[in-house]
Order: sequence, then C-alpha cells, then structure tokens
Amino acid sequence: MNEADGKRILIIEDEESIAELEKDYLELSNFVVSIEYDGIKGKERALSEDFNLVVLDLMLPGTDGYEICKEIRKEKDTPIIMVSAKKDDIDKIRGLGLGADDYMTKPFSPSELVARVKAHLARYERLTKSGKVENDIVEIRGLKIDQTARRVWVNDEEKPFTTKEFDILSFLATNPNRVFSKEDLFRNIWDMESVGDIATVTVHIKKIREKIEMDSSNPQYIETIWGVGYRFRV
Repeated sequence: MNEADGKRILIIEDEESIAELEKDYLELSNFVVSIEYDGIKGKERALSEDFNLVVLDLMLPGTDGYEICKEIRKEKDTPIIMVSAKKDDIDKIRGLGLGADDYMTKPFSPSELVARVKAHLARYERLTKSGKVENDIVEIRGLKIDQTARRVWVNDEEKPFTTKEFDILSFLATNPNRVFSKEDLFRNIWDMESVGDIATVTVHIKKIREKIEMDSSNPQYIETIWGVGYRFRV
C-alpha cells in the first residue's frame, strides 16, 4: 500500500490553475486532495475537518494565510506548507513565526511540492506514533523537555512550541555539545537538503531562544558558533 494512500491534503489557493495543478500532482501520488479558493471557507474546513496537511497560499480573498495559519495553530498541529509569490525574508519570517512548517516561493515545481508534502508527513507520523510507554524526558538547568508528550517547561512554566520549534530544540538537546550547521539542522529536521531556505532555521532558533533563554541576546542553552552553526551547551 502506498504511504500516501488515504492521506488528506487541503489546498487553500485562490488561483484556480495553480490549485488544480498542485491537486493533479498530489493525486498522482495517491493523496486525497480538497481545494478551497476562499480564505474564510478554507479556514473553516481546516478547523472543522481532519486533514493530514494543509498547503496554504498567503494572499487570499476573505482572510489571508497569516490569519488562517494562526487560527489552525491555536487548535491543531497539522503540518502547514505556506506558499506565496512574496520573496522577501520578512514574509517568510512572519509565516514561520506563526507556526508554518515550511515556506515555498512561487513559482515552484509541483514535484518539489509533492516531495516536501511527503517529507513533512513522514516526519509528523514518526513523531506522533511513538510506542514508548514511559515519557522520554530531558532536563537541563531548569529546562524540561518531554519528548513523548512534546511539551516544554522553563523553570516549571510551560512554554508553547510549534512542531518545528520543538523538533529543533529536542534534536539539539539530545545531541549536546555538538555543533550543527544550519544545513545540518535543515536536513535533519525537514528531512531534505536546504534549497535557499537557511533563513527558516535562523527564524526558528530565534523563536526558541525567546522562549527558553533568560536573555536571548546572551543565550545559555543554544549557542551560536560564528561561521559554523549552533550548539546546545550542557
């Protein structure tokens, strides 16, 4: 049985030709695909139905992709791939900061979209289908990471984390004192080679530091090794 069989994808995209092309390529890989061309209707379906992943355009009639992403993240950890013709880093930073798992700039190859959809779904399934009975917990100097429940506390105060923020923190914390480049992190967390998406890692590290560090400008946990990458210090 194909790993994509039965997996439901929601495309929220107002350009019909683009949406239909994405749908065709995803269906060729045996995904079950639904399309909404309006932001409000798309948000309602994303919240009321169970989809395995959402492909979300940024500019939509009714309400924009930022608002939809924010509302989905309040209730669900469904993987979200945001797509947009906007190329500025600030748009990518904002989208990822609201909880999107990935950001693709138009125009892009439909086959690349399919590859990213498969990568995000595969990683999400591995993370949510843990067979462990006891929770796997990492505790370091007031930082507590429950890898099974995917929860984080700093000095006994729970902090909200997006899927990818948690993945990066958990990966670094379980590989302490090792330096990882941004390319290493992108490859390990997103399960693909970095293709001009290094800003994605930078944004996520910044968000993590804001949540776990007393002073994010002088981090005690995730250190920047200039010219090389990042290291989790224990």
